[in-house]
Amino acid sequence: MREDAIVEAAAGVHLVHGSNTNWVVLSEGDAVTLIDTGYPGDRQDVLASLDALGHAPEAVSAVLITHAHNDHLGSAEYLSSTFGIPVHLHEAELPHARREFLHQVSVGQVMRQAWRPGVLPWAVHALRSGGKTDVRMTRPEAFPAAGPLDLPGRPVPVHTPGHTAGHCVYHLPDAGILISGDALVSGHPTSRIRGPQLLPAMFDTDRAGALASLQHIEALAADVLLPGHGPLHRGPLLDAVQRAREPLG
Repeated sequence: MREDAIVEAAAGVHLVHGSNTNWVVLSEGDAVTLIDTGYPGDRQDVLASLDALGHAPEAVSAVLITHAHNDHLGSAEYLSSTFGIPVHLHEAELPHARREFLHQVSVGQVMRQAWRPGVLPWAVHALRSGGKTDVRMTRPEAFPAAGPLDLPGRPVPVHTPGHTAGHCVYHLPDAGILISGDALVSGHPTSRIRGPQLLPAMFDTDRAGALASLQHIEALAADVLLPGHGPLHRGPLLDAVQRAREPLG
């Protein structure tokens, strides 16, 4: 894990840059909420990021997953089975986490886009990091209730389908922060755009749904964006969504 991998967004809120995917650590005293877990190959960095912030894995009250792609779900089953940590997702994402089906970009789709700058290096990294590893969960759980979760950071899940059917962002209203997963990012190895954007269309299960979910995002009060890919972004969320829409016409 590189020295600048951990970025403090606010007191008790840290964005961690993995190899190509981010995760977030919410701390309240000795207790932690971990949001996303990177690729399977990022496992040691996930544990190292907790340690660097003064936490053992046993301090994690729950793991929250934005969506069940391998680069976000990577170590969820390991953390659950090894440390007994509950893992929560939106109800619509549970069968995806159990791998009753897989909505993830295929090798064929990637090869058809291989002429685009950055696609092949990203694909090689993804394969080496466990992008095709079986990371299915045995006991993923739905959120216990609507509204703020009774966990460190009091994150509020907001359903933003499109990238996957059960994709969720997590809002921290008191801190003015949105943890956006892949619904709104600020960079990606396959994109030449810098700043708020949607991922390239090949990564979305339902592109129209992903566009529609931007309406849910822009309605949230936040001025700090912690995306699943790319750096922390500061500025009104409404402006970030507008910037993401501009290249799409």
